[in-house]
Amino acid sequence: MFGLLFLTALVGQALAGHADFNQQQLSDGLQPISLGRYLTSASFAVDVTEDWQSEYLQFFLYLLLTIWLLQKGSPESEELDKAGRESDEEQMVGAHAPAPGPMSARVGGLRRALFSRSLGLVLGAIFMLSWLAQSITGVAAYNEHQLGNLQDPVSWGQYLLQPDFWNRTLENWQSELLAVSSMVVLSIYLRQRGSSQSKPVGAAHTSSGVER
Repeated sequence: MFGLLFLTALVGQALAGHADFNQQQLSDGLQPISLGRYLTSASFAVDVTEDWQSEYLQFFLYLLLTIWLLQKGSPESEELDKAGRESDEEQMVGAHAPAPGPMSARVGGLRRALFSRSLGLVLGAIFMLSWLAQSITGVAAYNEHQLGNLQDPVSWGQYLLQPDFWNRTLENWQSELLAVSSMVVLSIYLRQRGSSQSKPVGAAHTSSGVER
């Protein structure tokens, strides 16, 4: 379902972005471009990748920080006595791993260490790759604008110091961090019946995590 919603939103962004881009082209006295050309342009790519990197930053930080940071009363938090990485028994690894579980949880050494951190490693890698892609497509889009205004293009390293790069980056980071903070705090006092992201309607405001 979410995959379908993602594709629908991406198509909508492409169509709306194409229309907006061509409006800007006409206002600058330039020719509009086709949808196909827009989809392969740096302008479209940077708009997409800057959103992706901020989303994966949100997941990456949320995954790691909630190991140690707790919020009393939030279903988004671990129970208050479970801060930290927990014991092998609680995490069901090594001798405590059930037979149907992943083999990587039963073996030791580097394999288990990597598997134990695999979600964070992958989310962090996707974030960094998306941010790199944003910077590469961003400098291309920025230089197109520079050349259109008869100004000198900049190198990738120079672009990383430009306000354009940090404006694109920080406007997404602040919105993602606000959304997470709002979810954590509002879920203490508000409920959504039937949702796994909400406590049961009758649960106490002070109950945290999976407490019932």
